[in-house]
Amino acid sequence: MIRPDDEAHMSHALALAARGLGRTWPNPSVGCVIVNGGRILGRGFTQPGGRPHAERMALEQAGQGARGATAYVTLEPCAHHGKTPPCTDALIASGIARVVTAQTDPDPRVSGRGHALLRAAGITVTEGVLEPQARALQAGFLKRVTQGLPFTTVKLAATLDGRIATATGESRWITGPAARRAVHAMRLTHDAVLTNSGTARIDDPDLTARDMGARHQPLRLLLDARLTHSAASRLGRTAREHPVWVLHSAAAPAEARAAWAATGARLIECPARGDHLDLTAAFRLLAAEGLTRILVEAGGIFAAALIRDALVDELALFTAGALIGSEGSPVLGPLGLTSLAAAPRPHLVGQETHGPDILTRWRF
Repeated sequence: MIRPDDEAHMSHALALAARGLGRTWPNPSVGCVIVNGGRILGRGFTQPGGRPHAERMALEQAGQGARGATAYVTLEPCAHHGKTPPCTDALIASGIARVVTAQTDPDPRVSGRGHALLRAAGITVTEGVLEPQARALQAGFLKRVTQGLPFTTVKLAATLDGRIATATGESRWITGPAARRAVHAMRLTHDAVLTNSGTARIDDPDLTARDMGARHQPLRLLLDARLTHSAASRLGRTAREHPVWVLHSAAAPAEARAAWAATGARLIECPARGDHLDLTAAFRLLAAEGLTRILVEAGGIFAAALIRDALVDELALFTAGALIGSEGSPVLGPLGLTSLAAAPRPHLVGQETHGPDILTRWRF
């Protein structure tokens, strides 16, 4: 039974969970708030690397105050022994009287078992409080567990007329400093930032989050079937400082593999389709490695390829108040459509202003 203050406390727990995004993979980022008599006694969220879990952080803060209290948790507490004992055991031992969760954990090792163990111990369990918000926040973990794929956001920046570069290839900078700073903040909420060889050769990016006071950096991913991007690039030169994974095909030359390996980058061989990587296979490999949320920063042709393969969950489109004209490069490459009815129609889920530029977020 949902009580009047349940949603407010769960909203607090969700805000805590959001702090861990990009730092907890392969574990979900979970938030927990412990309340007794209207007083918040403990708060926690999943720590970097996935441990300690949110419940244990909150219980440690609450101490003996947890006895008879209510724990608000954004995901069903774990019920299996991994690198740490189950959170259900910790909640039961603490004397918690009631547990309120936002959603059931789809992981087959848990999936309702956590709720059942709590009830068997005499704890009152209320499920489904702010479930839509929780599912949106933990979409990466949910998709990896249920579909074997990471939640993928494609970031694009375009002019009002949908161009990302002039006819000569000039693209720096279409958007202003505030929008570029927002992109760096987006990088921090993702497990990894991914680009392809074409964009890497043109921009020579390093894909880090800069000027944000960040204590961590996202994993950096390069998709390069034949390893044509130089190991002497910014990604290669900084691979020992911030990890880089390079996904390539069996056709990549031995010399290029050796050069990239010497930088400290991790090389991952992927299936290919012709001269290009099989994108679905590559993304499944990344999910199998534990990645839950990937931010793609590449050009329109690569973005279109991901859309064609139904690998894009969210489109983050920055629009600048500028006009380039039809001779410029379009924001998207070919989608192979022959009718308007076949056009993908993502729905708008958010809009923000960053300086003179507008960010719209679209879900597929």
